[in-house]
Amino acid sequence: MKSTLLTVATAVLMLGATSAADAKGCIKGAIVGGVAGHYAGHHGMLGAAAGCLYGRHHAKEQEKHRQQSQMNGQGKL
Repeated sequence: MKSTLLTVATAVLMLGATSAADAKGCIKGAIVGGVAGHYAGHHGMLGAAAGCLYGRHHAKEQEKHRQQSQMNGQGKL
């Protein structure tokens, strides 16, 4: 449990150095990935890094789809 908290704290500190736009989706992904990596062979840091990358990718994809739907007139009012 101690290493999981250390992994999460390290990921949050690393994210503090990035801008808010770049970190969108990264924090959630880093936390989930860090915990999953810890339980899958004590690779919390690797899991946090992979989770951050996936979270950012997923957030960018959602933003892209949201913009496309707004351009097509399908945005929520």
